[in-house]
Amino acid sequence: MKRSLLIPVLFLVLFSGCRKEYYSMNDFHSVLKIDSHMHIGSRSGNFEEIAGKDNFLLVTLNVDHSDSAAVQKQIEDAEWSASHHPGRVFYGATFYFDTAGWGSPAWSSRVISGLEKALSGGAVTVKIWKNIGMTVRDRNGKFIMADDPGLEPVFSYIKSRNLPVTGHLGEPRNCWLPLDRMTVRGDSSYFAENPKYHMFLHPEYPSYEDQIAARDNLLKKNPDLVFIGCHLGSLEWNVDSLAKRLDMFPNMAVDMSARICHLQYQSARDREKVREFCIRYQDRLLYGTDTGEEPGADPEKFKGWVHDTWLSDWRYFATDDSMTTDAFRGSFRGLRLPAEVVDKIYSRNAIKWYKLRINAR
Repeated sequence: MKRSLLIPVLFLVLFSGCRKEYYSMNDFHSVLKIDSHMHIGSRSGNFEEIAGKDNFLLVTLNVDHSDSAAVQKQIEDAEWSASHHPGRVFYGATFYFDTAGWGSPAWSSRVISGLEKALSGGAVTVKIWKNIGMTVRDRNGKFIMADDPGLEPVFSYIKSRNLPVTGHLGEPRNCWLPLDRMTVRGDSSYFAENPKYHMFLHPEYPSYEDQIAARDNLLKKNPDLVFIGCHLGSLEWNVDSLAKRLDMFPNMAVDMSARICHLQYQSARDREKVREFCIRYQDRLLYGTDTGEEPGADPEKFKGWVHDTWLSDWRYFATDDSMTTDAFRGSFRGLRLPAEVVDKIYSRNAIKWYKLRINAR
């Protein structure tokens, strides 16, 4: 071997020999992590503070809750945080879905103009929300779905900006099931308290299958669209169904926000299937929590809750500890994923899919 090649090869051998094969709980603070789906929602600095302590970067996603003023405030707060924490806080823009003039060139021009302004602050994605498919309707009362041709100019614009679309389309499959058949307590308690959102009680609304089909059709029509599906792509209930979509759409990734309990539920029944899924699709999974700070929340309690959530999720992915959760009865074991897989899920994939320019400490 030539001398010029010997030193790099020896360095790689030594480096690979020192690299950890698996992480433990003791590695939580030392490993760079990204919460790729959360909601800052204020200028309190509480989220940013606990993220700094726990070695997290943040991607805060704005949401269209059918209130244009709220959308604007979210964007302003996100831009403020990103500007005060460059390379450590990133944000996703969104647009207010006003149906006035829906389907006309004027409508799409108005939305694109708003996005131009929202993206000028450095947004890394554009988020679309479940109101597309579950709330907004055209002048004839028909639900506007994600694959509606009227949205094509907007998606074309986002692609022209070389940005991904982050999509929360549909709801957990539990939403269309009776309360006593729902798999996790968070879903059954939420829909029991909010029957207007419990689609099992509203068969006149688009079905779960309608929601998934519209999303799939959008991606079939736009194979070059980079799409990050929120909440395991609303296929949280079955890793086989999610794997089918990831195989079908190579430009699709998913975040795990607010759906890790569904992976745990499946782990309790077939741990190896879930573990093998995470390893096989290690380049397509992004860690996230969907956590947000409620107005008036006690700062210390909030930071403690976020820290505990992050720590519990780390235990699930990094160790094989026996665990329990409030989400369902029974216990399950952590997945103990290889360190390389954990690194991808917790940071590398978000950096890649969102093209983040990070400032790691």
